[in-house]
Amino acid sequence: MITPALKKNDKQARLLIIAVSLVVFAAVVFLSRFTLTVDLGFNVHVFALINAVINSAVSVLLVWALIAVKGKNYELHKKLMLGAMVLSILFLVSYICHHLFAGETKFGGTGTIKGVYYFILLTHIPLAGIILPFILFTAYRGLTGEYAAHKKLAKYTWPLWLYVSVTGVLVYVLISPYYV
Repeated sequence: MITPALKKNDKQARLLIIAVSLVVFAAVVFLSRFTLTVDLGFNVHVFALINAVINSAVSVLLVWALIAVKGKNYELHKKLMLGAMVLSILFLVSYICHHLFAGETKFGGTGTIKGVYYFILLTHIPLAGIILPFILFTAYRGLTGEYAAHKKLAKYTWPLWLYVSVTGVLVYVLISPYYV
């Protein structure tokens, strides 16, 4: 195991994690209700492409981190997971920018692909909305050296986070033909 990076303070951590999670959730919900109509000088759907690239990178980092921890390379696991968290922050900024400048895009597919798209979307959105506090609590347990609690949380957090990142890419692939 590696030396804990944070001193344990559950009360302060719980408060901070819940506050950050609520602020991020509220910001995404609030800002998704607005569209800014400004000419940025480039196609604003580039943010959606950036989102897909970031989500792809997060997916790769998550799988690589799992391989690292299974191989008992805990230092690499920590670096990869922190990298995935940093990329997720960048994703959030790009996601907000895309929805703020591009607004909503209606899916134009029909038939089976429409059902597939909406199934993916309707599972992706709620999981994306609730995953943040789980990621933060799991990271906190790992960074404070509470490895048993970290592992117990990670058994649920990791596959959900991977699902959200992979389905984020799939949503982009399926809806990008309908960007105007």
